Amino acid sequence: MSLPPGFLDELRNRTTLSRIVGRKVTWDNRKSNQAKGDLWAPCPFHQEKTASFHVDDRKGYYYCFGCHAKGDAVSFLREAENMGFMEAIEVLAREAGMQMPARDPEAAQKADRRSQLAEVMEAAVQHYRMQLRTGAGAPARDYLAKRKLSEADRDRFEIGFAPEGWQGLWDHLKAKGIADDLILAAGLAKPSTKGKAPYDTFRNRIMFPIRDARGRCIAFGGRAMDPNDNAKYLNSPETELFDKGRSLYNHGPAREAAGKGETLIVAEGYMDVIALVTAGFHAAVAPLGTAITEDQLRLIWRIHPEPLVMLDGDTAGIRAAMRLIDLALPLLEAGYGLRFVILPEGMDPDDMIRARGAQAMRDLLETAQPMVNLLWRRETEGKTFDSPERKAGLDKTLRETLRKIADPSIRAHYGEEIKQLRWELFGSNRKPQPQRGSGMAPRGRSQAPLAPLPVTRTSLLATPGGEAVEDHLREAMILAICVTHPACLARFESQLETVDMLDPGHDRLRNALLLASHDPEVAADPDAFRNRIAASAGADLEKLLALAHVRIAPPVRNFEDTDLATMCLAEELAKLEARRGMTAEIEEAMEDLEGLADEGLTWRLSQAAAARHRAERSRLDDDSDMGEDRAALSAQLQSLIDRAVWEKKRH
Repeated sequence: MSLPPGFLDELRNRTTLSRIVGRKVTWDNRKSNQAKGDLWAPCPFHQEKTASFHVDDRKGYYYCFGCHAKGDAVSFLREAENMGFMEAIEVLAREAGMQMPARDPEAAQKADRRSQLAEVMEAAVQHYRMQLRTGAGAPARDYLAKRKLSEADRDRFEIGFAPEGWQGLWDHLKAKGIADDLILAAGLAKPSTKGKAPYDTFRNRIMFPIRDARGRCIAFGGRAMDPNDNAKYLNSPETELFDKGRSLYNHGPAREAAGKGETLIVAEGYMDVIALVTAGFHAAVAPLGTAITEDQLRLIWRIHPEPLVMLDGDTAGIRAAMRLIDLALPLLEAGYGLRFVILPEGMDPDDMIRARGAQAMRDLLETAQPMVNLLWRRETEGKTFDSPERKAGLDKTLRETLRKIADPSIRAHYGEEIKQLRWELFGSNRKPQPQRGSGMAPRGRSQAPLAPLPVTRTSLLATPGGEAVEDHLREAMILAICVTHPACLARFESQLETVDMLDPGHDRLRNALLLASHDPEVAADPDAFRNRIAASAGADLEKLLALAHVRIAPPVRNFEDTDLATMCLAEELAKLEARRGMTAEIEEAMEDLEGLADEGLTWRLSQAAAARHRAERSRLDDDSDMGEDRAALSAQLQSLIDRAVWEKKRH
């Protein structure tokens, strides 16, 4: 539905952000000034012990200096409570005492229908729980007792039982006056094809309610008591309430536990989750009987940025891990990933905990592997690379896999990890080979690598530390301008947040600058601003201002020329981004040409690198010029690559 003009502004004016956020965090009273609406707490979106999450009630805005989460009351409810936009608006309006605008009649009717279905599902939950306590439920209780589930555990997860019989639940719900169409629409019964009354979907099964993030029962999972049943586990059919590919078992409680600092564990099924939770691992979820979907993966990342995916150590478990890797690669973002925990073969989490205890599970969680390790394992395990062709085949497969990663920074880091793993595989067992050129002895396993050719030695690509030094100097200039001209921080905040500071001292100083800039009184007074930075990052600030090229820089010496500072800061940020982007292009080109390079090609690539540095050192008039320089360089580099590959193939 659409909202009338001004409604959101009025809602934000009536909403106190700290009251909304305060339900999820514990304020740090040492840093907070509640009288001014300036509050600090550990971030509810990532694990931390320090208070880096800032709420400004006057602006109605929050920001985390650790994970960079930011927004207003609406976005906080959407992220912290996994609410939809209109759902968050309704919650805030209700608390602010504002009347929601009239809904579209069709949308209101649909919402009422969903509420009715949720009530039917709750009636079914209570019926199944009652049946578990009857004589007919004795075998189910015995089974649960063998799985070490106490009565309190059964109540906690609202486990029930659907007895044998075709219309037990149907008759019960009809007796409560519930209409036929609602029972059928909820997926609790199916129409008969023989002209008889509808029959129950679940029969002779242990029942597990599936609830959404808001706690509403939207479906059931049923475990068959008969070992000969065709389906060991059966889920509700998809309904107006239930979309299997967009739901997670134990979603709400796991999200709450993860918000308190627990690592999210993604297990395979209901009993795995229950075993983990009862053993003290409260942040555990499971997909519903199928491989994890893209929607479920996004839900998982909203709960925790780096969940642990727990899989059986058998072939099926490893295969599931590989499917998940292929799904996740294009979706990866900075700070969001997956780690994998491989269980001992033949054991699930329940077996592991019962046989070895909760501590053994904690120890196993410590062995979680990053996704790149399993990716490498998939492409190399059980394979022999005893020929150039096989090695080239591996390289090709890995390049094609890495191209699936959309984020260039993550793709570059994956490339570095793969290079290291490749060296470990091929570098330590290479057979001695004669070197090209006269008078050269064969190179053995421990022989030092060849010295660079004279033409290569002159290239900046081969200059030790050259690019790192340039990055360090450019980072220093960016920070020095921000220290001298606090007004620039507001304009360039997003760029400063995302730029990778290679020097740890620069990273600490950058965070201190952003932190101080969010205090309006300090940011408005350059002396107070400098004192705040000195108090929080004194050693790093002194080291920065001691650099000769910083002291003599015009924007640093001219305190009052804000226009000059703005222009110089934009230029330095753009050049740093362009240089790193072009370095990544050249590194990718070198990877593509691995095994093809000769001296002539090395020379041509050195020319591309020189062109890159000439482009960097040219005066940057505006952003469009940098885009043109970079596009021209990319075209030049691609031309060199294509020509070199063609020449190699021709010969």
